[in-house]
Amino acid sequence: MFASHILPVLIIAHGVFAATWIVPGAVWKDTAGNTIDAHGGGIVERSGTFYWTGQSASNDETPFMYSSTDLLNWTPLGAQASIDQMWRPKYAKPNGEFWIYGQVNRLVQPLVSSQVVGGYAVHGAAVYLPPDDYTYSDTGMFLDPASDTWYLLTSADHNNLQINQINSDGTVGSRVNVLEGSYEAPGMFKAGSTYYLIVSAKTGWTANPNKMFYSSGITGTWTGPFDIAPESENTYGSQNTFELTISGSQATTYIYMGDAWDSTGGPSSTYVWLPMTVTSTSVTLDYYSMWKVDVTTGAISYPASKKRFMAEEAKLSGRATVMACDQCIGKRSITGINSESQAVFHNITGTGSPQWISLHYSVNNPEEGQAHIYVNDEPLPVNISDLNRRAGYHKTIPVQLNLKRGDENTIRIGALGSRGKPPNLFPSLSPIIS
Repeated sequence: MFASHILPVLIIAHGVFAATWIVPGAVWKDTAGNTIDAHGGGIVERSGTFYWTGQSASNDETPFMYSSTDLLNWTPLGAQASIDQMWRPKYAKPNGEFWIYGQVNRLVQPLVSSQVVGGYAVHGAAVYLPPDDYTYSDTGMFLDPASDTWYLLTSADHNNLQINQINSDGTVGSRVNVLEGSYEAPGMFKAGSTYYLIVSAKTGWTANPNKMFYSSGITGTWTGPFDIAPESENTYGSQNTFELTISGSQATTYIYMGDAWDSTGGPSSTYVWLPMTVTSTSVTLDYYSMWKVDVTTGAISYPASKKRFMAEEAKLSGRATVMACDQCIGKRSITGINSESQAVFHNITGTGSPQWISLHYSVNNPEEGQAHIYVNDEPLPVNISDLNRRAGYHKTIPVQLNLKRGDENTIRIGALGSRGKPPNLFPSLSPIIS
């Protein structure tokens, strides 16, 4: 039985594409209006510009790159090399040249260029991992700020998650540490004098509770595993790929970067980026449905609510009714929403450009049905989960919609069930204008 409670609020946030907020799980557009396609990736900063390199799921896993100065607006820089089926490509700069390392046929394939953007060429044959000629999966990359040395992190054969130094000539060097266990998707960062290693279990494209280990040195003993999020959340539906540190004038912010994979690791996969709270022995993901970080100060901020549409403001059809809801904003929700019963919200202010609408609801079993949405006179509904992969798994779901300029927009909420059985959806909405 699919059941849900949509809280009595619809929140509207103004903005063009994802230029104003980081929205975990939502479709993220680049500055050209196309969906960002850089999965299993990593980010480096060069002279105030951030470069995001990852595999393009819609282009045969070719390494693609994007640039940004604020971690919000990403300019597409296109394919970086004439190579495909390169998984989890990561950037490094062990010498005066620019390198990308990725997995090709379970071997390490280095690419090299004389510039940070474009012109990457295959550098020699793909190689096994030293010292035992292992194959591997899931490339990770870490620059140790203590020694300015680059390290390759891999899920190697025989359940060895190992760390290899990148030599000054760009070759994969000696193994400096190993963590035994069935782990993949490694990422590392350093806070204070402690090194933190975040890993995933091996469950294919299905999310699982990612874990953290810590050590006093990159060659030291790893202590762990420890949860980085409530176990039931399965890392908020994501798998680790990289950890980014923003050292600002007011705060140092540590960012978890994860992929919210679809069932095949394909183009509909999205991203879950979240700030982390870090102590000497713990790392905790701080979940916010919308947030951003000032890359100069390191300060984190969130959208403010300026306009809400409560449950009792909706026009209901079919068997939909307003009911009491102690945990809801306004203490009201809407019950009985299904394929024939809808909640309709009128007089919503639009900008004429894509803008964020935050839907508030929860479901018992999101696998049993889908909440869907109509905007104005659209003839066909859009599944909310196609706009944000957190739909049904979190009570606040921001989605990006195109509304007409002015105050005469209408949003309709309904629900569809699996196997032809309509779910019983209890919705209510609320917009933020910010």
